[in-house]
Formats: sequence, C-alpha cells, structure tokens
Amino acid sequence: MTRPIIVFDLDGTLIDTAPDLLSSLNHSLASASLRPVESSGFRQHVGMGGRVMIERAFAAAQRELPREEHDRLLNVFLQHYGAGIPGASQPYPGVVDALARFADAGFRLAICTNKTEGFSRRLIEALGLDSRFAAICGSDTFAYRKPDPRHLFDTISAAKGDRERAMMVGDSRTDIDTAKAAGIPVVAVDFGYTDRHVREFEPSAIISHFDELTPGLFERLSGQ
Repeated sequence: MTRPIIVFDLDGTLIDTAPDLLSSLNHSLASASLRPVESSGFRQHVGMGGRVMIERAFAAAQRELPREEHDRLLNVFLQHYGAGIPGASQPYPGVVDALARFADAGFRLAICTNKTEGFSRRLIEALGLDSRFAAICGSDTFAYRKPDPRHLFDTISAAKGDRERAMMVGDSRTDIDTAKAAGIPVVAVDFGYTDRHVREFEPSAIISHFDELTPGLFERLSGQ
C-alpha cells in the first residue's frame, strides 16, 4: 500500500558533507601541485560534484585542465572521499527529529541524490540513519538523474510512496527544477550549497531549520 512520502536531496540538505568533499578536493589538487581552496569561498560549489569542483578550482588558479588530467584528478578525489566516509559529515540540526516526526505520522522517506548510490548508502549507514529510508537512489541508480523528473518519480516508486501525496526537500536549483517538472511541491533549505539564494528559483516554501519541516507544512503545500 502506498503512503505519503517526503523525498530528500542528500548533500547540503540532509547532511553537511562540505568538510569532507573539500578535503578530498584539496587532496586531489595537491597531486597537481595546486594550492588548497579556502572553504569559505568554495563551499557554494560543493553541491556540483567532484568533476565541477576540480574544474572551478583550476579556473580560479588560471590553470589549464586537460581532459586526461581532469579524469585522473576525479579518480584521486573519489578514492580519497570514499576511503573517509563518513569523516566529519553530520546531519544538519533538526534532521534526526524531523525524520522521526514524519515516520511517526505514517510517511515514507526516501533520498534522491546526484551522488552515487554506493557513496550515498555508505554515508547514511555510517551515520546510523539507513533504517529511516525506504529507498536511496543516486545518480547511477537509473539511466537518468535530476533534474530529470523520472529520477524523482522512480525514487517514489522504489519507496512505495504515493506520487500524488509527495513532497521534495532540497537545497539547489536542480532539486527545485526536478520537483517542478514532476508537479510535486518542493521545500528548499536556505543553508545548503548554492551560489544563488534558493528564493530566486521559486520553491513552494523555504525553511531555515528542520524544525520548520512538519506534517502541517506538507498538508498546506500539498492541499491534503
């Protein structure tokens, strides 16, 4: 039997993974004799994935980045990141209570992320949150990924949720565009990884703390 469902993005939404992703970026840059990036100025790029982070770091250093070197550095990045999971990554304040709140109210919970499924599962398991999620679907779970709405639809199906009673929670334009394309309400957190404020992308609602994410908000946005 399908049940109402909340689908979450992962990095920058549920979990603050920036310290570990930036550490892996700087590890890869060191192998190319580049100076480390400053977390305060580079955090906004974290949600774009390792390949884009490396590209932005080279651009900032005004260094050329041949394709073969880009591929090599991405492998260095991924090996370093994978070996350190969960590292310093932690759920954002209020996440654990919010997951319990929705589970107690009869909701299914799922993750739809452009991080690979393997890394996503390892991170959630290492943080002791895996029992909360009916599905964890990454960039390689299906033949498509966000912002393709099929990524969200198939995540809902994998979790045995009801797409007519669904809501997305994310931190980026990609998440917001995905939910809009799917015709599903989307709540944006305003503390994630984006170079523009999420209000510019016109989500259904914006929250600044997970205490604001409640079944009542779901009912208001979904018209249930």
